Amino acid sequence: MRATLLPAAQVERGVWDLNCPLWLLHRPGAPILSAKLWMRGGSAGDPGDQRGAAQLLAGLLSRGCGPYSGDALADLVEGCGAGLRCEAAEDATLISLKCASDDAPVLLPLLLQMVCSPWLVDDQIALERQLNLQTLQRQREDPFQVAHDQLREQLYGQGPYGHDPLGVEAELRRLDREALLLQAEQLGQRGAVLVLAGQIPTGVSELLLAGLGDLSWTSQVPQRLAGPRGSGSCSLATSPDETEQLVLMLGTTTTPLGADQALALRLLHCHLGIGMSSRLFVALREEHGLAYDVGVHHPARLGDAPFVMHLSTSADRAADATRELLNEWQRLLQQPISPAELELALAKFRGQEALGRQTSSQLADRQALVLGHGLPMDFADRSLEAAAALSPEDLHRAARTLLSRPCLSLCGPSSALRAAERQWGRHALNNP
Repeated sequence: MRATLLPAAQVERGVWDLNCPLWLLHRPGAPILSAKLWMRGGSAGDPGDQRGAAQLLAGLLSRGCGPYSGDALADLVEGCGAGLRCEAAEDATLISLKCASDDAPVLLPLLLQMVCSPWLVDDQIALERQLNLQTLQRQREDPFQVAHDQLREQLYGQGPYGHDPLGVEAELRRLDREALLLQAEQLGQRGAVLVLAGQIPTGVSELLLAGLGDLSWTSQVPQRLAGPRGSGSCSLATSPDETEQLVLMLGTTTTPLGADQALALRLLHCHLGIGMSSRLFVALREEHGLAYDVGVHHPARLGDAPFVMHLSTSADRAADATRELLNEWQRLLQQPISPAELELALAKFRGQEALGRQTSSQLADRQALVLGHGLPMDFADRSLEAAAALSPEDLHRAARTLLSRPCLSLCGPSSALRAAERQWGRHALNNP
């Protein structure tokens, strides 16, 4: 039986004058509207000496636009009990609006006003920059984040995915209004899509265009293009931190969302890291008692997405934890998962898809991501059907093709680092 993206709802392609796809997901229920404007070009598009520009600009778009100062904009949105935010990830800048349908005529014009006429006032730039710098400082004090940033550099080097979306401190400090204005002029030029879900008012296209006034916006339909590539290296990196725990991250770069074998990796992700029945939780935490925390990180990306196993353990169990984590990765390369394990992974995959379709905001967010990647509207439904046809051998083939050369990133006390390094040095993953 085929799963449907929008049971008892209607999908409509909106009509307006901009070269930006407009999709309307009409859903019965509460009179709530969710809007997602997805614009390609997040932190991966930061200029080489302005890393952090996309995130800084995203934080400023809601600090004044069109006829509204920052305070006036906040009063308008909060006075309607609505939510309006903007953030930049690696591949895109996303503006999100959630409001009562009755307030849509007032609030929908803000979406294009934020893009086309942001204020970018100097004192607000200084404030937003300082907040981002403080966040970067806090991250340097978090062993998990240190290990993550270290692994990102191992996997992507100085490439577009090689830095935190917040940026690099020295370059962030130099960003000024002129640089941000240039960034703002490029919003949507590489591709943009707008998805509205929920109770959508009539004449929605006119409401959206009202935000432009006499201005114009250059955009285009998102195309299926190759994104940033990984370095393909196999290396060890360590960072001393005199705490009582060791953080391990073992990962490699793989393939973009929608590419060949990407779906097989999604199922491996479910097998390894989703729920208390997952392979890593059972093997490393329940059977060996090695993990405070264990999981898998495999985000959707336009380019080569990371596939990462992460584990935190006590410093005195560093050798055992490293050996067992490496063994679990090696196990993926040496033998297929069982039919029963695949069936459980499929059930988790279907469950995750269902959980991600409960609210209008979730639907709009997912569909904006899919369409922004240049994939079809029914990509999620096609994936559910295709996943059911995969075999353990298909997953094993994907693992051997994409996961053969992982990197290891460690953060913890010096004694634990030495013990982990010894395990890495003698393990088959580092000596193929």
